[in-house]
Amino acid sequence: MVHGQLEVRLNDREYKNWLKAGRCLLILKEGLHPFVNRQMRDFHRYLLNQDVLRQTPCKTSCRSRGNKLSQVCRACSVWQNVILRHHRQPDCTVNWDNCFPPSWRTDHWEVAKAFMPRGQVKVKGAHECDASALLNLINYCNYFHVDVKYVKEVIRYRNELMHSCDFRVTDDWMRRYRTSLTHLVQQFSNVPEMAATEQQINDMLAVDLSISASGCDQRDSALEFDSDSQPKISADIISQWEAELLQERLEELLHAAAAPADDDTETLDAEQLRTLGGFLQTNTDLAERFSSELQAINSLKAGK
Repeated sequence: MVHGQLEVRLNDREYKNWLKAGRCLLILKEGLHPFVNRQMRDFHRYLLNQDVLRQTPCKTSCRSRGNKLSQVCRACSVWQNVILRHHRQPDCTVNWDNCFPPSWRTDHWEVAKAFMPRGQVKVKGAHECDASALLNLINYCNYFHVDVKYVKEVIRYRNELMHSCDFRVTDDWMRRYRTSLTHLVQQFSNVPEMAATEQQINDMLAVDLSISASGCDQRDSALEFDSDSQPKISADIISQWEAELLQERLEELLHAAAAPADDDTETLDAEQLRTLGGFLQTNTDLAERFSSELQAINSLKAGK
């Protein structure tokens, strides 16, 4: 029974809700990233054409120190100022340590990362970003002409989902989440890649994730429909989706654990990392899949 433990987890309706909600974020990300990339290319081109000083190369290899960007050269200072002018909340924390300032002149994605959450320093493009990074970029950069109320709602639901201590969400939470996603997706009704996103999200929220580990669960495609037009998904595909969602959360927490933070944030991140580590160890199929990440968690515990 290769998928026996997965079958047990999927017997919990609220765990299935958590998994389906997380998969919706991945669908949303796939729909958003081509559009966001085009928008940032256009924004970067606009910024370059507005001021000849922005075309001046950095000659001192300016870098942030921690999350501070001070004593930068004139060329990088010009870029820093224009980023702040286009930031909807310039008084909040701007994660300058995401960026390599000398590349602001030549790389639109280095500019984009200034509007994103921490942990983006190695990210080279929209296709490498999770939904949170893309949504925060849309929320904070005023080049995106959207009603940010709906963007903020989905960010809030995403954070509640990913910070769930028991990896479970209620049916009522799912209903509100679905409404929020619908409102957000409708903001991008003129974006070709987003045309199918709403339907894909609705299909995911309606899908039956129950599996029979002893039965035949191999299918030719991820999403199929039975005679009653109810979508069915193979156990292998569900297992893959589960792993992608858990991997995203692991990477987020391991990065947070390695980065400097205030005491309250550090305590919360450490507690959530312990909870996730415990969940993986309890489920031996997941413990095997994420063995290297569990080693990293244990090393962090030992170092405390």
